[in-house]
Amino acid sequence: MMGNLEGVVMEMQDCAYPLLEEVVATADPNVAFADIDVALCVGAMPRKEGMERKDLLKANAKIFEAQGKALNQFAKKTVKVVVVGNPANTNAFIISSYAPDIPKTNFSCLTRLDENRAKAQIALKCGVFANEVKNVTIWGNHSSTQFPDIEHGTVKVSGQDVPIRTAINDDDYLNNEFIKCVQTRGAAVIKARKLSSATSAAKAICDHMRDWWFGTNEGEWASMGVCSDGSYGIPAGLFYSYPLKISNRSFQIVQGLDISNFAREKMDATAKELIEERDMASEFLAQ
Repeated sequence: MMGNLEGVVMEMQDCAYPLLEEVVATADPNVAFADIDVALCVGAMPRKEGMERKDLLKANAKIFEAQGKALNQFAKKTVKVVVVGNPANTNAFIISSYAPDIPKTNFSCLTRLDENRAKAQIALKCGVFANEVKNVTIWGNHSSTQFPDIEHGTVKVSGQDVPIRTAINDDDYLNNEFIKCVQTRGAAVIKARKLSSATSAAKAICDHMRDWWFGTNEGEWASMGVCSDGSYGIPAGLFYSYPLKISNRSFQIVQGLDISNFAREKMDATAKELIEERDMASEFLAQ
């Protein structure tokens, strides 16, 4: 793949970015992770036809073992790591397990794409721009069990921030079609273009990293998969998507949100899937 990579380098040079100083193209993780501030782990083994989830986790365990060890040995201990390759939450758990000298809070996985998808659907429904939708939360796994939660979100209508449920005034849509649309959006993209999300995923990575580096806006939060501290009854140590407020490159899980019985059921279901994935992955970590 080095030839392909050189082509990517040429394209980056040809974009004439004013802030791009140098590109190092390498297949050696020890070189790639040397003295870095940020790691965007995009590559992972994709699930193939007939492959069981356990097989997928085993294949990815090898990939993220090598990357985790290289991060631990060569990266700055302040490095911010974003795992994008699926299964993203469990891959974040794996890579952090192999980098014990780097704080768990320096690892995250991408659920911002799901948040952006949810905001876009609300914006389309309300006839507004996506940036006028605030504080939609993605709970749990970056999978079809994720829970896109609008209960604490707002949408700007006639210059006023209005609760999303009030603005849309359609509980059946919000409790069913909307959730299913966000949960299955990735599959819908693949069906339409015969490839997985590309531009939208890249945009989400930029959004995720910008907020982690520069902080969230006052009164707003962002969804990121992070190592649970036990908040909202989610087992500690599980990489789970939460609403976060960020400043000084450190995040805090938003506390005190009212959780309905409907939301609790959805949050627990996605946690159950993550526990199963973690337990399967842990078998490979022990080997």
